[in-house]
Amino acid sequence: MRQIRASYTAETITVYQAYTAEIARPALTAGRFVAPFKRGRMTWIKPSFLWMMYRCGWATKPGQEHVLAVEITRSGFEWALAHACLSHYVPDRHADRGEWSRHLKASPVRVQWDPERSLRLGALPYRSLQVGLSRQAVDRYVDEWLVSLTDITPLVHEIHGLVVADRTDEALGMLPAEHPYPLPSDVATTIAATV
Repeated sequence: MRQIRASYTAETITVYQAYTAEIARPALTAGRFVAPFKRGRMTWIKPSFLWMMYRCGWATKPGQEHVLAVEITRSGFEWALAHACLSHYVPDRHADRGEWSRHLKASPVRVQWDPERSLRLGALPYRSLQVGLSRQAVDRYVDEWLVSLTDITPLVHEIHGLVVADRTDEALGMLPAEHPYPLPSDVATTIAATV
C-alpha cells in the first residue's frame, strides 16, 4: 500500500525537514527559508513524522539536529505532486527506461515511496511518501506555499526519551495526528498512490 498520511487542515498540510542549526535558526527567525538554505539543491519534504524520525535519527544525526514542521498550502503540495516523476523506473508507468529518464530530468519534483516506520523506527509493511523539490518547485515552496515554520526539536527529544524509557503509550500519545490525505485521482495516478 502506498498512501500519504499527514497532519493537515482544510487549507494546509504539515511536512517535515531536518537541518543544521546554521540553516534552521535563520529560517525560524525569518519565518521562511533564507541563506544559507540553498535553492539550487533538491530539498526533500516528508509528510510522515515517523519517517522523518527514521531519517534524522530523532534529531541526532549530524546535519539533522533541528527538526522543522513546515506548514504549506495544500494547493502547493498538490501542484508538486501533479508535476512529479517517480524516482525509480516502473515498467507499467513508462513506455521504457528512456521515457522515464527524460521525464525525470524534466520534472522539478521527484517522489519516492519508502517503508513507513514504527515508533521504534522499524520498517512497516506499507509505504510513505517523500517529495524532492528542485528548480521552480523550490522557489514556489519558499516564496508561495510556506505558511509557517515551527521548531519541533524539543518535542522530538521528548518523544524519543519516552521511547528509550519504554513508555510507548505516552510516546504514541504525543505523536502528531496523521490521517490519510485525500488526493485528487489524477494526482494519485501520477505518483502511483494505491489508496
